[in-house]
Amino acid sequence: MDIGRKLKGLRVMKGLTQEELADRAELTKGFISQIERNLTSPSISTLTDILQCLGTNLKDFFSDFGDSQIVFKETDYFEKTDGELKNTIQWIIPNAQKNIMEPILLTLEKGGQTYPDNPHEGEEFGYVLSGSIEIHIGTEMIKAKQGESFYFEPKYKHFITSQAGARLIWVSSPPSF
Repeated sequence: MDIGRKLKGLRVMKGLTQEELADRAELTKGFISQIERNLTSPSISTLTDILQCLGTNLKDFFSDFGDSQIVFKETDYFEKTDGELKNTIQWIIPNAQKNIMEPILLTLEKGGQTYPDNPHEGEEFGYVLSGSIEIHIGTEMIKAKQGESFYFEPKYKHFITSQAGARLIWVSSPPSF
């Protein structure tokens, strides 16, 4: 973690100059400048004082999402192929089951389908990248093709099929894949 850069970002976000922050924390402008440029490290006590002046605390400062991975490449994806259902699921956000939603890249071969999912709380959203699909919700069947999206609350048993093959992004909240 780049403490200096993060402190500077908080200071700028609060609309404070280095001098104003230094005055509030009873430090010198030069010391604040050195911290922000990572030329020196503050003690825990001094960092606590600075953070208090910036309206936060040590716990929030160090648990912030700033070090979390934001962008994922294809090499980060986790993939599972099901020969029986003729589909491939790529989890495009690794470990997404810990999140509120779980997006996957789903490829259905000709005649492929997803495993039927039981009713649950949450939301389902998808976007068809190529091909066409049939969305089965309870006893209903709704068609969607390339460039179309879908959204539903999964109150009934549901699954997706494709007679000709398709590729789509599917987001489930909470995660159910």
